[in-house]
Amino acid sequence: MIWYTVLILATGAERIAELVVSARNARWSFARGGVEYGRGHFPPMVALHSGLLLACLAEVWLLDPPFLPWLGWPMLVLVLASQSLRWWCIATLGPRWNTRVIVVPGLPLVERGPYRWLRHPNYVAVVVEGFALPLVHTAWITALAFTVLNAVLLLGFRLPCENRALATPAAASASSASA
Repeated sequence: MIWYTVLILATGAERIAELVVSARNARWSFARGGVEYGRGHFPPMVALHSGLLLACLAEVWLLDPPFLPWLGWPMLVLVLASQSLRWWCIATLGPRWNTRVIVVPGLPLVERGPYRWLRHPNYVAVVVEGFALPLVHTAWITALAFTVLNAVLLLGFRLPCENRALATPAAASASSASA
């Protein structure tokens, strides 16, 4: 269980690094006239993602599920792959990447890196990590609860918000201007 705790703490440290990058990028975006969308759903997203890490630890330490190598090792590979995809997205978007929805008017949509194939590849990473991280140590309850709650937030709030923000006249004119 100690190694799993270290994995969760490392994931938490990675989240802190993301927040540092996000804050820097938000300043960059706002300095260029960036407009933020969807502030209302952001606090529940922060709570859910923080809760994922806490629930992983709580379920494993309180319920003491067995480590199942046939499940745990493939899930660890998925966790690492999701982190790689997440940082590929961050690198591809550069200063435009953010944990919030901020659109800088006049900038074209990014269509390179993983965005060549998917409109929202970062959320693929979030979904995969959300079920894989708990299942590394057989935390079924956390994997199921996070997956359901994340689906509600992503499909009901975040993705519609991002799609509306990217379809705003400023974003749409920037996209057509780059074509």
